[in-house]
Amino acid sequence: MALIDSSNEKTGVFSQGRALITDRTLRTDRWWLQPLITFSVLIAFVIYATFRAFENKHYFAEPLISPFYSPCLSTVCVEGAAHFGTPIGSITLFGFLISPALFILIFPLGFRLTCYYYRKAYYRSFWMSPPACAVAEPHKKYTGETRAPLILQNGHRWFFYAGLVLNVILTYDAIIAFKNEEGQWGHMSVGTLVLLLNATLLWLYSASCHTCRHTIGGRLKNFSKHPIRYKAWTVISKLNHYHPNFAWVSLFGVAFTDFYVRQVASGAITNYYFF
Repeated sequence: MALIDSSNEKTGVFSQGRALITDRTLRTDRWWLQPLITFSVLIAFVIYATFRAFENKHYFAEPLISPFYSPCLSTVCVEGAAHFGTPIGSITLFGFLISPALFILIFPLGFRLTCYYYRKAYYRSFWMSPPACAVAEPHKKYTGETRAPLILQNGHRWFFYAGLVLNVILTYDAIIAFKNEEGQWGHMSVGTLVLLLNATLLWLYSASCHTCRHTIGGRLKNFSKHPIRYKAWTVISKLNHYHPNFAWVSLFGVAFTDFYVRQVASGAITNYYFF
């Protein structure tokens, strides 16, 4: 560490008498540990989700369906998996059949990629921008989210709305899971609880979203004239505080749900029924 010559007339951090810190950081703790963990978890999820999206099998076992493949809208969906019809025909690309998961994963993926919390998480862990507080980033310049490709982050609101539609569908899937393998109602299995938990976590993640909070009450000029929306806004504001927590647990939840359905559909395990 050295002091700038007092005769050097500069401003800001390089002003007279200011310490010139040439090191990347003066932190002595393991500041790199959190971005490393974040990177490892996110890259593991990306690898798993990509594998499952292209595997194109083991995603349905009556009455359970993987959240990666719901709604299954393609004519190549396995029998019983298409609860909402098959408006999308069989499509091939370079001789490979397009998996039904690829038609719908773009929406939950877009929602999470543009999420305000996830932006901070992967900006720090993947782009090192910056990797931690009081740690310099390696980039010489930063143009913000005003140019391609980061300008696409502004589409977060629309991915949020699409995510709500998917939440409704996944809730429907959880309700359908109260049937048994013969299609009879009034039964509950381990898979039923797994799908219910997944839908609940996704609703909490969506409800705690900053966009949800702004949609509910962000444009109101006078709360006293909108008591119902104000009450809803206060509830959402409390959930918003836990948005990072819901972001992580819902990510693990959707991966575990898909893994559970895959194990049942492949015959690796049996979906145990309580009644």
